[in-house]
Amino acid sequence: MRGYWKFLSVLLISLLVWNGVVADFEDEVDEDDGVVEDEPDVSEQEPVILEKSRYEPPEMPAKPYLAETFDGADVLKRSWIKSQAKKDDVEEDIAKYDGKWSVEEPKDSALEGDLGLLLKSKAKHHAVSKKLNKVFDFSGNPFIVSYEVKYQNGIDCGGAYIKLLSKQNNADLKSFHDKTPYTIMFGPDKCGLDHKLHFIFRHKNPKTGEIEEKHAKKPSGNLDSFFSDKKTHLYTLVVNPDNSFEILVDNKVINSGNLLQDMSPPVNPPKEIDDPNDKKPSDWDEREKIPDPDAKKPDDWDEDEPMEVPDEEAKKPEGWLDDEEALIPDPDAGKPDDWDDEMDGEWEAPLIDNPKCKDAPGCGEWTRPNMPNPLYRGKWKPEMIDNPDYKGEWKPRKITNPDFFEDKSPYKMTPIEALGLELWSMTDEIVFDNFIVTDDKDVHSRWVEQTWERKSVAEASKGAGQGIWSTLMSSAEERPWLYAVYIVVFLLPIVLLSICLCPRSGPIKQEDLDAARKKTDEASPDDEKTEDKEDEGVDEGAGGDNLTTETKKSKAALEKEEEEEEVSQEEDMAEGDTEGKDSGSPRRSPRKRKTRKD
Repeated sequence: MRGYWKFLSVLLISLLVWNGVVADFEDEVDEDDGVVEDEPDVSEQEPVILEKSRYEPPEMPAKPYLAETFDGADVLKRSWIKSQAKKDDVEEDIAKYDGKWSVEEPKDSALEGDLGLLLKSKAKHHAVSKKLNKVFDFSGNPFIVSYEVKYQNGIDCGGAYIKLLSKQNNADLKSFHDKTPYTIMFGPDKCGLDHKLHFIFRHKNPKTGEIEEKHAKKPSGNLDSFFSDKKTHLYTLVVNPDNSFEILVDNKVINSGNLLQDMSPPVNPPKEIDDPNDKKPSDWDEREKIPDPDAKKPDDWDEDEPMEVPDEEAKKPEGWLDDEEALIPDPDAGKPDDWDDEMDGEWEAPLIDNPKCKDAPGCGEWTRPNMPNPLYRGKWKPEMIDNPDYKGEWKPRKITNPDFFEDKSPYKMTPIEALGLELWSMTDEIVFDNFIVTDDKDVHSRWVEQTWERKSVAEASKGAGQGIWSTLMSSAEERPWLYAVYIVVFLLPIVLLSICLCPRSGPIKQEDLDAARKKTDEASPDDEKTEDKEDEGVDEGAGGDNLTTETKKSKAALEKEEEEEEVSQEEDMAEGDTEGKDSGSPRRSPRKRKTRKD
């Protein structure tokens, strides 16, 4: 059992180290330059409370197209514009974009003074946008956009995606709504059990000028934890001039591909299409096999023979009860008191199995069992042969696609002039922070180091300070299979202890009591009765039986006598003389006390 507990301890410590608890705690101590003191007694230890780190704004050597950290409560009024439009094709009472936004510090922020943009309303339309510092033209540099999302109250149904709005003449962000032209839509979206991470770009047909949405393939990984763990996650999209793209969450690539091969529908239409005017000829034969026209049914082929016939060799089993029915009315059943013959019909007792048939091979009229008919051949069909006129499956002929075009650089999208959030959500308290749009990967890396990475470390340290239990639960949310490990580690010992400590059920046997009595030195009621009887025998003058009585005493009685050895033999003799005079019975002679060893 000691080896088992040692195994559990090693396993638990391994889980904690593997989840980064020990590493995060050590990092926090190094950053604070703390001094390690002697460990106090376990009973005097208090919960570890880590001091919240102070937020520091990022420093950027170059000004990107957009960089927003929401460092002031008035930034929403200064540079962001709330929409005053109404949504089309929606009931009047919910058509208006009247959802509330706020710039404030989240309720469970890991960094003191770190403000963010919060979506504050439930079941309302929200729309807010901000112009880029300059228009982004897809002219040869990568397009990079990233931002942070945190679901403080989880998420039931709602989006947290962004729209990169297309450049327009005389664009008015106050009228931003769901049909405002955008170039790229990117970010998380969830409703029910459907988890999505959108990447949609609007492609302009070079021949017709029509716009069509192109959707990226779905990520292969599981997105559930990003919506449920209530942590800050960083969403990043990179579109490169070679038409490749990458989608990252927390700096890890979860989806990648090429705009020419991995979008639906494809950017470029096919060169050839089926001729819509082509029709299958009336004499086109698509049958690969046909019945042999020269085949004839044999003269002795009888299609009327049944599949089964009675077995003439079968005999009725002995003891068959021909006059008994297999089911009989229940003789104990009675007509219900509320039975109405006019409404319910004539009452009949329910049927039960005939008890007389229980031991008999059968009851009722005996009939011969059926057997396969050796003459049965079924309906005759001619043999199938290859069709000499078979021409294969008909398909319309191919013609040149009149709408064909070839765009070899879909990367060159419509220029972007603003970033907007146009959302509906059934959950409030969604935090958005640290938006950046740039064409420089080094600039983006430094931005992430100074924003999300600092925040992520602070959140991890905060989780470590909350205790081991919170850390274990947080780890299990990210890796559901850990729940099975926890059950084995924590529940199995409880089961084993209950088996070991709980008394055995069932009746108590006399032999078990005797065995238990032999294994203990404690006095039992039987031992006390035996001692009383022995003392009575001695008082009656049966002095010769003293040796026999001593051998019958239990170990507990002998130990008791050892404790009484301090009493002098003179006191025993005096007490014996007094008892002899008072009672008139023979005086008890003093006995030499035997030690346990004797």
